[in-house]
Amino acid sequence: MTPSSTYIHGINPGEQIRLSILNELLNQRCLEKITLKPAARILDVGSGLGLMTECLSKKSGPGGYCLGIERDDEQIEKAQKHQTPELEFRKGDAYQLPLKEDEIGSFDIVYSRFLLEHLSDPKRAIEEMLRALKHGGQIILSDDDHQSMILYPEPEGFQKLWTAYIDSYITIGNDPFIGRKLPRLLLDNGCKEVRNDLVFFGDLAGSPTFEAYTKNLSEVIATARNLMIENELISPDEYASAMKNLITWTKMSHATAYYPLCIATGKKF
Repeated sequence: MTPSSTYIHGINPGEQIRLSILNELLNQRCLEKITLKPAARILDVGSGLGLMTECLSKKSGPGGYCLGIERDDEQIEKAQKHQTPELEFRKGDAYQLPLKEDEIGSFDIVYSRFLLEHLSDPKRAIEEMLRALKHGGQIILSDDDHQSMILYPEPEGFQKLWTAYIDSYITIGNDPFIGRKLPRLLLDNGCKEVRNDLVFFGDLAGSPTFEAYTKNLSEVIATARNLMIENELISPDEYASAMKNLITWTKMSHATAYYPLCIATGKKF
Protein backbone atom coordinates (compact mmCIF):
# COMPACT_ATOMS: atom_id res chain seq x y z
CA MET A 1 0.00 0.00 0.00
CA THR A 2 1.40 3.38 -1.05
CA PRO A 3 1.62 5.91 1.79
CA SER A 4 -0.38 9.12 1.53
CA SER A 5 0.83 12.59 0.62
CA THR A 6 -1.32 15.70 0.94
CA TYR A 7 -0.23 19.09 -0.34
CA ILE A 8 -1.85 21.46 2.12
CA HIS A 9 -1.52 24.57 -0.07
CA GLY A 10 -3.67 23.43 -3.01
CA ILE A 11 -2.98 23.74 -6.74
CA ASN A 12 -5.00 26.77 -7.82
CA PRO A 13 -3.50 29.46 -10.11
CA GLY A 14 -2.82 31.75 -7.15
CA GLU A 15 -0.74 29.03 -5.54
CA GLN A 16 1.31 28.65 -8.72
CA ILE A 17 2.09 32.38 -8.61
CA ARG A 18 3.05 32.14 -4.93
CA LEU A 19 5.40 29.25 -5.68
CA SER A 20 7.05 31.22 -8.49
CA ILE A 21 7.71 34.13 -6.13
CA LEU A 22 8.98 31.73 -3.46
CA ASN A 23 11.48 30.34 -5.97
CA GLU A 24 12.68 33.85 -6.79
CA LEU A 25 13.26 34.54 -3.09
CA LEU A 26 15.01 31.27 -2.25
CA ASN A 27 16.68 29.66 -5.24
CA GLN A 28 19.91 31.64 -5.24
CA ARG A 29 20.31 31.24 -1.47
CA CYS A 30 19.88 27.49 -1.80
CA LEU A 31 22.23 27.23 -4.79
CA GLU A 32 25.01 28.85 -2.76
CA LYS A 33 24.88 25.85 -0.40
CA ILE A 34 25.35 23.29 -3.20
CA THR A 35 28.68 22.28 -4.72
CA LEU A 36 28.42 20.49 -8.06
CA LYS A 37 31.05 18.83 -10.19
CA PRO A 38 30.96 19.87 -13.85
CA ALA A 39 28.53 17.83 -15.96
CA ALA A 40 26.83 16.33 -12.91
CA ARG A 41 23.74 14.14 -13.17
CA ILE A 42 21.09 15.58 -10.84
CA LEU A 43 17.68 14.29 -9.77
CA ASP A 44 15.22 16.80 -8.27
CA VAL A 45 12.36 15.03 -6.47
CA GLY A 46 9.22 17.12 -6.00
CA SER A 47 10.40 19.61 -8.59
CA GLY A 48 7.16 21.62 -8.78
CA LEU A 49 7.32 24.27 -11.48
CA GLY A 50 10.89 23.23 -12.25
CA LEU A 51 12.45 26.61 -11.50
CA MET A 52 15.01 25.29 -9.03
CA THR A 53 15.58 22.28 -11.28
CA GLU A 54 16.47 24.64 -14.10
CA CYS A 55 18.90 26.50 -11.81
CA LEU A 56 20.56 23.20 -10.88
CA SER A 57 20.85 22.29 -14.55
CA LYS A 58 22.56 25.58 -15.38
CA LYS A 59 24.93 25.18 -12.45
CA SER A 60 25.86 21.69 -13.64
CA GLY A 61 26.89 23.20 -16.96
CA PRO A 62 27.57 21.63 -20.39
CA GLY A 63 27.36 17.86 -20.45
CA GLY A 64 25.25 17.70 -17.31
CA TYR A 65 21.77 16.26 -17.00
CA CYS A 66 18.99 17.24 -14.60
CA LEU A 67 15.73 15.31 -14.16
CA GLY A 68 12.78 16.76 -12.25
CA ILE A 69 10.04 14.50 -10.88
CA GLU A 70 6.67 16.06 -9.99
CA ARG A 71 3.26 14.46 -9.43
CA ASP A 72 0.99 17.48 -10.04
CA ASP A 73 -0.34 17.72 -13.61
CA GLU A 74 -0.44 21.51 -13.80
CA GLN A 75 3.04 22.02 -12.42
CA ILE A 76 4.65 19.34 -14.57
CA GLU A 77 2.94 20.76 -17.67
CA LYS A 78 4.44 24.20 -17.00
CA ALA A 79 7.86 22.75 -16.23
CA GLN A 80 7.96 20.65 -19.40
CA LYS A 81 7.76 23.79 -21.52
CA HIS A 82 11.37 24.48 -20.49
CA GLN A 83 12.80 21.06 -21.35
CA THR A 84 16.12 20.78 -23.15
CA PRO A 85 18.37 17.79 -23.85
CA GLU A 86 20.07 18.55 -20.51
CA LEU A 87 16.85 19.26 -18.57
CA GLU A 88 13.92 16.83 -18.41
CA PHE A 89 10.72 16.63 -16.39
CA ARG A 90 8.58 13.57 -15.73
CA LYS A 91 5.35 13.04 -13.89
CA GLY A 92 5.82 10.66 -10.99
CA ASP A 93 5.49 9.97 -7.30
CA ALA A 94 8.20 10.29 -4.66
CA TYR A 95 7.28 6.85 -3.31
CA GLN A 96 7.85 5.21 -6.72
CA LEU A 97 10.17 7.25 -8.88
CA PRO A 98 9.63 6.79 -12.64
CA LEU A 99 13.20 5.85 -13.48
CA LYS A 100 14.49 3.79 -16.37
CA GLU A 101 16.50 0.71 -15.51
CA ASP A 102 19.80 2.30 -16.49
CA GLU A 103 19.03 5.41 -14.43
CA ILE A 104 18.87 3.54 -11.13
CA GLY A 105 22.04 4.26 -9.18
CA SER A 106 23.24 6.75 -11.81
CA PHE A 107 22.78 10.20 -10.26
CA ASP A 108 25.59 12.21 -8.67
CA ILE A 109 23.16 14.39 -6.71
CA VAL A 110 19.62 13.81 -5.51
CA TYR A 111 17.95 17.01 -4.35
CA SER A 112 14.60 17.63 -2.67
CA ARG A 113 13.09 20.78 -1.17
CA PHE A 114 9.73 21.37 0.50
CA LEU A 115 8.64 17.78 -0.18
CA LEU A 116 9.07 15.67 2.94
CA GLU A 117 6.88 17.90 5.11
CA HIS A 118 3.93 16.88 2.92
CA LEU A 119 4.49 13.11 3.14
CA SER A 120 3.16 10.62 5.67
CA ASP A 121 6.21 8.37 5.17
CA PRO A 122 9.29 10.49 4.40
CA LYS A 123 11.63 7.58 5.14
CA ARG A 124 10.19 5.61 2.24
CA ALA A 125 10.64 8.57 -0.10
CA ILE A 126 14.29 8.87 0.96
CA GLU A 127 14.77 5.16 0.26
CA GLU A 128 13.59 5.82 -3.31
CA MET A 129 15.94 8.78 -3.66
CA LEU A 130 18.88 6.67 -2.50
CA ARG A 131 17.92 3.98 -5.01
CA ALA A 132 18.50 6.58 -7.73
CA LEU A 133 21.81 7.78 -6.26
CA LYS A 134 25.15 6.30 -7.29
CA HIS A 135 27.57 5.03 -4.65
CA GLY A 136 29.52 8.01 -3.37
CA GLY A 137 26.78 10.36 -4.56
CA GLN A 138 25.23 13.03 -2.37
CA ILE A 139 21.64 13.48 -1.23
CA ILE A 140 20.54 17.02 -0.30
CA LEU A 141 17.31 17.57 1.63
CA SER A 142 15.85 21.01 2.41
CA ASP A 143 12.67 21.44 4.39
CA ASP A 144 10.77 23.51 6.89
CA ASP A 145 10.68 23.46 10.65
CA HIS A 146 7.73 25.74 11.23
CA GLN A 147 8.31 26.24 14.93
CA SER A 148 11.28 28.47 14.14
CA MET A 149 9.28 31.40 12.69
CA ILE A 150 9.99 34.68 14.52
CA LEU A 151 8.34 38.02 13.74
CA TYR A 152 9.35 41.21 15.54
CA PRO A 153 7.48 42.97 16.91
CA GLU A 154 5.09 40.02 17.05
CA PRO A 155 1.64 40.97 15.69
CA GLU A 156 -1.18 40.44 18.17
CA GLY A 157 -2.74 37.01 17.65
CA PHE A 158 0.07 35.76 15.39
CA GLN A 159 1.24 33.08 17.79
CA LYS A 160 -2.22 31.51 17.89
CA LEU A 161 -2.54 31.83 14.12
CA TRP A 162 0.86 30.25 13.44
CA THR A 163 0.19 27.45 15.94
CA ALA A 164 -3.11 26.72 14.18
CA TYR A 165 -1.24 26.65 10.86
CA ILE A 166 1.30 24.19 12.29
CA ASP A 167 -1.48 22.02 13.74
CA SER A 168 -3.25 21.93 10.37
CA TYR A 169 -0.27 19.97 9.04
CA ILE A 170 -0.55 17.47 11.84
CA THR A 171 -4.30 17.12 11.26
CA ILE A 172 -3.76 15.75 7.74
CA GLY A 173 -0.79 13.56 8.64
CA ASN A 174 2.01 15.87 7.50
CA ASP A 175 5.03 16.93 9.57
CA PRO A 176 5.59 20.66 10.24
CA PHE A 177 8.77 19.83 12.21
CA ILE A 178 10.47 17.66 9.57
CA GLY A 179 13.39 20.09 9.17
CA ARG A 180 15.00 19.18 12.49
CA LYS A 181 14.65 15.47 11.68
CA LEU A 182 16.44 15.46 8.33
CA PRO A 183 19.86 14.28 9.61
CA ARG A 184 18.21 11.44 11.56
CA LEU A 185 16.29 10.35 8.47
CA LEU A 186 19.52 10.19 6.45
CA LEU A 187 21.34 8.26 9.18
CA ASP A 188 18.43 5.83 9.50
CA ASN A 189 18.69 5.19 5.77
CA GLY A 190 22.38 4.31 6.00
CA CYS A 191 23.89 7.57 4.75
CA LYS A 192 27.40 8.53 5.79
CA GLU A 193 29.12 11.90 6.26
CA VAL A 194 25.80 13.43 7.28
CA ARG A 195 25.91 17.18 7.80
CA ASN A 196 23.33 19.83 8.69
CA ASP A 197 23.06 23.46 7.65
CA LEU A 198 20.57 26.32 7.28
CA VAL A 199 19.46 28.74 4.58
CA PHE A 200 18.34 32.06 6.05
CA PHE A 201 14.83 32.86 4.87
CA GLY A 202 14.06 36.02 6.78
CA ASP A 203 13.66 39.62 5.74
CA LEU A 204 13.46 43.18 6.99
CA ALA A 205 11.25 46.15 6.19
CA GLY A 206 12.94 48.35 3.62
CA SER A 207 14.68 45.51 1.79
CA PRO A 208 13.92 45.05 -1.92
CA THR A 209 12.32 41.66 -1.25
CA PHE A 210 10.31 42.44 1.89
CA GLU A 211 7.01 42.97 0.11
CA ALA A 212 7.32 39.68 -1.77
CA TYR A 213 8.43 37.90 1.41
CA THR A 214 5.49 39.10 3.50
CA LYS A 215 3.04 38.44 0.67
CA ASN A 216 4.28 34.86 0.53
CA LEU A 217 3.90 34.54 4.31
CA SER A 218 0.30 35.76 4.41
CA GLU A 219 -0.67 33.74 1.35
CA VAL A 220 0.84 30.48 2.62
CA ILE A 221 -1.15 30.85 5.85
CA ALA A 222 -4.30 31.64 3.88
CA THR A 223 -4.03 28.36 1.95
CA ALA A 224 -4.76 26.50 5.20
CA ARG A 225 -7.57 28.78 6.41
CA ASN A 226 -10.46 26.42 5.76
CA LEU A 227 -8.60 23.47 7.23
CA MET A 228 -7.76 25.44 10.38
CA ILE A 229 -11.34 26.61 10.90
CA GLU A 230 -13.03 23.32 9.99
CA ASN A 231 -10.88 21.54 12.58
CA GLU A 232 -11.53 24.27 15.16
CA LEU A 233 -7.86 25.12 15.44
CA ILE A 234 -8.77 28.80 15.35
CA SER A 235 -12.09 30.64 15.12
CA PRO A 236 -13.04 32.69 12.04
CA ASP A 237 -12.89 35.90 14.09
CA GLU A 238 -9.48 35.05 15.56
CA TYR A 239 -8.18 34.21 12.09
CA ALA A 240 -9.47 37.45 10.56
CA SER A 241 -8.10 39.57 13.40
CA ALA A 242 -4.66 37.94 13.36
CA MET A 243 -4.36 38.26 9.59
CA LYS A 244 -5.35 41.93 9.78
CA ASN A 245 -2.67 42.50 12.42
CA LEU A 246 -0.15 40.65 10.26
CA ILE A 247 -0.86 43.00 7.35
CA THR A 248 -0.47 45.99 9.70
CA TRP A 249 2.88 44.59 10.84
CA THR A 250 4.16 44.49 7.25
CA LYS A 251 3.85 48.28 7.09
CA MET A 252 6.04 48.91 10.15
CA SER A 253 9.41 50.47 9.37
CA HIS A 254 11.20 48.07 11.72
CA ALA A 255 9.27 44.86 10.94
CA THR A 256 11.70 41.94 11.04
CA ALA A 257 11.28 38.25 10.20
CA TYR A 258 13.61 35.36 10.97
CA TYR A 259 13.11 31.90 9.54
CA PRO A 260 15.69 29.19 8.77
CA LEU A 261 15.25 26.57 6.06
CA CYS A 262 16.81 23.34 7.34
CA ILE A 263 19.28 21.38 5.21
CA ALA A 264 20.80 17.95 5.64
CA THR A 265 23.28 16.26 3.32
CA GLY A 266 24.69 12.77 3.25
CA LYS A 267 26.49 10.33 1.00
CA LYS A 268 25.55 6.86 -0.19
CA PHE A 269 28.18 4.16 0.27
